[in-house]
Amino acid sequence: MPLNFTAIDFETANSARESACSVGLVKVHNGVVVDRAGWLIRPQAGFDEFLEWNTRIHGITAADVTDAPSWAEQFPDLVAFADGDHLVAHNASFDMSVIRASCTAASVLCPDLAYVCSLQVARKTYELDSYRLPVAAMAAGFEDFAHHDALADAEACAAIMVHAAKRHGAATVIELARATGIGINSLMPPKEPAVSAVS
Repeated sequence: MPLNFTAIDFETANSARESACSVGLVKVHNGVVVDRAGWLIRPQAGFDEFLEWNTRIHGITAADVTDAPSWAEQFPDLVAFADGDHLVAHNASFDMSVIRASCTAASVLCPDLAYVCSLQVARKTYELDSYRLPVAAMAAGFEDFAHHDALADAEACAAIMVHAAKRHGAATVIELARATGIGINSLMPPKEPAVSAVS
């Protein structure tokens, strides 16, 4: 099985996980980037206020997303792009929580996708003062990208994973996770079985 995965990154309008306003996706097959995609998202009503702090970081305003597809409208394209790949994100708990929360808010069925965190991989691969995306990406030889542009961030994430796999001699995402001692997580982990109160 080759090194196949889809790197993903979201930017949000505010601190709510339901406020995704852009996504970047980078598909890697056999350790090589084969496709890229990115688009704006109109945040779910009730979560669509753009805070100055967020706009200052990523440059996206409410006016920019007026005609963008909603979460429910764009999510099938996101899932189709990933096409069953492992998802990879830097600080993946954030990006996966965006998917879960946005699906819940939009009443969209959330698929059970597996994912890996490139931040955790970087911590087990490099000795750095910081493991923020720009620093880890530089260690992987990926420099001078537009940090907080969702597509550029997804490309940086992909570069970290490919470089780390080579460093560890890992041929697949699963082998890389094993080599670095990190877990492969599930977007929709199984719920704990209900415990009967009657003995």
